[in-house]
Amino acid sequence: MAHDSGQIQSPYWRIATDASALDLGAILMRLAGAIRPVVVMARQAAPKAMHLLVASQLVSAAAAVWGLLLLKQVLTVLLPGVAATDWGAQLLPIGALLLLAHLMKVGAHAVGLSAQAQLVPKVRHLADDQILAASLSIDLVAFDDPHFFDRMQRARDRGALHIERVTVCLAEALSALLSVVAASLALLWLHPLLLFAMLMAFIPEGWAALAAARLHYSGMDRTIALTRHARMISELATSRDAAAEIRACQAQEYVLDQHRRSAIPLQEHLTTQSTLEARTLLRGRLLSLLGLLLTFGCLAAMLHAGWLNLALAGTAIVAIQVTTSAFAQCLRMLHEISERALYVDDYHDFLELAKAQRTMGGNMLPTLQPHEIVLEDVGFHYPGMMGRVALKDISLSIQAGQTVALVGENGSGKTTLAKLISGLYKPTNGTIRWDDCDLHQLQTEALRDRISIVLQHPLRWPGTVRDNIRLGQPTRHDPMDEALHQAAVRAQAIDVIEGLPDGWGCLLSREFIGGHDLSSGQWQRLAVARGIFRDAPLVIWDEPTAPLDAKAEHAVFQSLRELGRGRTVVLITHRLASVREADRIFFLKGGRLVEQGTHTELMQYGCAYAELYRLQARNNGTSG
Repeated sequence: MAHDSGQIQSPYWRIATDASALDLGAILMRLAGAIRPVVVMARQAAPKAMHLLVASQLVSAAAAVWGLLLLKQVLTVLLPGVAATDWGAQLLPIGALLLLAHLMKVGAHAVGLSAQAQLVPKVRHLADDQILAASLSIDLVAFDDPHFFDRMQRARDRGALHIERVTVCLAEALSALLSVVAASLALLWLHPLLLFAMLMAFIPEGWAALAAARLHYSGMDRTIALTRHARMISELATSRDAAAEIRACQAQEYVLDQHRRSAIPLQEHLTTQSTLEARTLLRGRLLSLLGLLLTFGCLAAMLHAGWLNLALAGTAIVAIQVTTSAFAQCLRMLHEISERALYVDDYHDFLELAKAQRTMGGNMLPTLQPHEIVLEDVGFHYPGMMGRVALKDISLSIQAGQTVALVGENGSGKTTLAKLISGLYKPTNGTIRWDDCDLHQLQTEALRDRISIVLQHPLRWPGTVRDNIRLGQPTRHDPMDEALHQAAVRAQAIDVIEGLPDGWGCLLSREFIGGHDLSSGQWQRLAVARGIFRDAPLVIWDEPTAPLDAKAEHAVFQSLRELGRGRTVVLITHRLASVREADRIFFLKGGRLVEQGTHTELMQYGCAYAELYRLQARNNGTSG
């Protein structure tokens, strides 16, 4: 499966869209595909700003047409045929109108810039908001699908940023395109043949831009793959979490070498790619220059034949120069949009994928506290791991008010089973019922209102202490923070909070100036307080005391016992001494439920649970 170099055949970072097969027609379709959704987003994010931007650009284009027509009148006056003594009288009104046209164009441009300044940040905000909303709404199991997770990361890291830039490019491209149209209309008005003469200067550069875009797409696979790997290594090298281990292992040179293995080929690839594109564009520019010479030759011939006068020819030259410059700007912006089209596709493809990954719940409301939770022949496997079963043939029941423990060795399926019981995962096969009602029939949000979960590695929210605990139930009415304070006391976290510089208002993130961090055990106490503050009838504790010392663990378990009164508690732990008082113990091994009963019953059986319990007891110096 591996090459001699040690590199795997299909590196995980070589995930990119196949762009090499695109022809010119496909590139134009992809360009339209990138523009259409961005226009929709702009209309949704800031419709007034968008309409104002388009209106201002239309006014600017109209002013440009008017200015060219007025220029023709000025040249008619200045060129031979009009007495010098009559210049002042004829030029004064025309000059005033020309100044007015210029002021209109400048004013419209200023209004357009203001509208664009309002539009672009709102489009970026909408893009960020949509990607976050989609990520937060999908089922939890999607995060365990490596392909889905990769697409989400690509959309998050690149999509919103490129949509913002495409919005800017689109505004500038529209402005340039309207300038081209305005000058073309002016030429058509002056003489129809002038428009055809101008096209000879445009066609070569347009061809070159499309050819360069195809070259760019042909190398996009390799560009994305190398950039992706280099960025992954760069983020790891500058990560606060990885910094200590990299230095402890003296792995700095290794990490740098891994980065160079992608960064140097990327540099060489981009140099080659850019050189090819530059040569193509240069050929287009040379052909365009030849076309421009032919255009001026046509103008000279038309002037010699008497089809044009000097004033008309002079106006045509100015219009062609304006149009050529605007056309080049339009091509540059469209070329940049085409370069970013893949990233825009990534973004919108993920939004559609997220909709498909979202499982809709039923219409039934669960009881406030289920009298019984029953699992029958439940099995589960994670996405992308069809050959590996996480749980198989699990059948058990949990009665209201019971404290049950899920125990077993690491990887036995304890946490997966807890997520199935809580409805965070849906079983691959079998059924889970709350009071004879299948979980699929229950309203998802109402079901989760009944559940409180504290995980072994809890969320470290980059906010204040108060924010971190209130996260357990953000909508709970507690204006005086009485419940919040009580939760901290019961979780043995109050001493931690009072020892911080700003107490409840202390910012818990070293990423910000003035922020502080906590030890793993201190974070766990806040997580327990968060779970207590949630105050739900079904409580799931997934190794809640794993990072705590013996004294703190004993204190927290005392709080958990108090919290468990009148509630159903599911405790997940590898420390079997902590579950002796559980009403029911379920011992898992290899994804199967191999033993169940009370502590006394399981010790009498003398099987896997008893063996593991005695082993831990000997290591800890305790007895069963």
